Amino acid sequence: MAEKLDKVDVVTVGVGWMGGIVAAELTKAGYQVVGLDKGKEKDIKDYLHTHDEVRYPVRGEGYEKLTNESYTVRNTLDEDARPIRDKSTAVIGEGIGGGGSHWGAQTHRYYPYDFEILSKTIEKYGDDKIPEKMTLQDWGITYDELEPYYDKFEKMAGISGEPDPNYPERSDDYPTPPLKKNRQMRIFEEATTKMGYKPFMIPTGTLSEQYTNPDGETLNACQYCVFCGSNYCEYGAKADPVMTVIPTAQKTGKFDLRTHARVVRILHENGKATGVLYEDTRTGQEFEQPADLVVLTSYVFNNVRLLLLSEIGTPYNPKNGTGVIGKNFTDHHGVTSTHALFDHEKFNNYVSTGAYGMAITDYTGDLMDHQDLDFLHGGQIEVRITGNAPVENNLVPEGTPQWGKEFKEKSLFYANRFLMIFSQKATLPYQDYYLDLDPTYSDANGDPLIRITWDYSDNDRAIHTFIQEKHIEILEEMGATHILSYPMPEHFGGVLAFQHNSGGAIMGDDPETSAVNNYSQMWDMDNLFVCGASTFPHFSCTNPTTTAAALTYRATEGMIDFLKNGGQVVEAKNQKKKV
Repeated sequence: MAEKLDKVDVVTVGVGWMGGIVAAELTKAGYQVVGLDKGKEKDIKDYLHTHDEVRYPVRGEGYEKLTNESYTVRNTLDEDARPIRDKSTAVIGEGIGGGGSHWGAQTHRYYPYDFEILSKTIEKYGDDKIPEKMTLQDWGITYDELEPYYDKFEKMAGISGEPDPNYPERSDDYPTPPLKKNRQMRIFEEATTKMGYKPFMIPTGTLSEQYTNPDGETLNACQYCVFCGSNYCEYGAKADPVMTVIPTAQKTGKFDLRTHARVVRILHENGKATGVLYEDTRTGQEFEQPADLVVLTSYVFNNVRLLLLSEIGTPYNPKNGTGVIGKNFTDHHGVTSTHALFDHEKFNNYVSTGAYGMAITDYTGDLMDHQDLDFLHGGQIEVRITGNAPVENNLVPEGTPQWGKEFKEKSLFYANRFLMIFSQKATLPYQDYYLDLDPTYSDANGDPLIRITWDYSDNDRAIHTFIQEKHIEILEEMGATHILSYPMPEHFGGVLAFQHNSGGAIMGDDPETSAVNNYSQMWDMDNLFVCGASTFPHFSCTNPTTTAAALTYRATEGMIDFLKNGGQVVEAKNQKKKV
């Protein structure tokens, strides 16, 4: 029988970026917050001596273990899903800080077009431009409304960068200057400028200089050590919940952080959340944690799974498009990358960070005319210096034997003579792609796993073809000797490698088509909030953390209003139902 604990103001499920932001903002406002996370506690001491390619990128230390919890995947409604078993395909953060501890820390904002994608597409191109079964919808919020919260996240995290010339005017500059340019970037900058583009340094949470944020937390200057994405930062130079929002919350004395605490249900009665039921993963003991406010701040799959297991909201039905929980799952893994080898250039490829490079955004959102194109949205183009790890990477020209004397000679010659042009592309939702509970596979407690139904669409393939052609044009202008381009896989195979997934509890201005309003508050349960990329109605071109964090900062204002006003959140713009 579960032990019932004393009631608190707020309980969060997951303590990564979103859980840390909620804890910091709500405790600073005077509320008692309990943060539950099924992983272990971490601090900067745990990050020492972690420069290890095999231990982290290859073996996946710091990632959620598939032996503890997996996911099932299928491409179509008539297929049987199978569990993901390969750890390299499911890079999901584990422990306090979650993916925010080992992320690459790229921090672009989403575009004004993203937040009003349906209305802006119809306004410019008409209904016929939207493919059959593409379930586009507006987010119920505009870029201008969200911009102050983007700024707040960037200042908390000390983001280093320079403004994207294709963005609307910002309210302020990035808090720290961009990282230093290297030879690869200068060649990219020269070539793309000559071609009429406007390259700029990628904004990143790896800091160019020491910085103390508005909460008094200090981050250090990046050492360009290469061991960044997939690794922890032992220098304390990468924005990380463990270095920022979590200690901010702890300093208030009002944050109770509980590790090894796996939430199995959201408890509710008469249309109100009453708390959560969780188990201590070390002992199996169950606890009931009552709270006035419950906030889901874990990863996409867990947020949606908890809603479905707890029977909150109407599950999505892909056959007729009704229901909302599980709707509009999108995945960011139709990545387009093109490698180039240079016979007459030599680079230092082992000076890098997790998001080190330059970008152009001329082919993102609706910054180009799509009238005669066979796709919507697009992708940005970046030169990315990731410090390709030697165990996992060994680039040689096409036609080179994969073993023997010639392979060794060319491997050594090109080890520092290559670079990568890289694009993440927008992924738009379709009626048949969604999340639900698997009818066959379950976890150790007997609860069904989350099932992913998703595949590459014609829109994804068209963007890939278009963007790859631009890659080749740029690399030819840069003087590449050999260009290695890669076809898109025939089907999505369940590779969740970048921790870039979204949807399932999407936001909007209508409870018939969305799960949460633009304060991330559940339409069906007003003291339950859902934070993170699970609220995205579609995936834009770039990494989700910055937008998820901005929405979470805004959501915390709604949470405080709710607690202050006895169960009411100020009415959000254009919402069809009062909260």
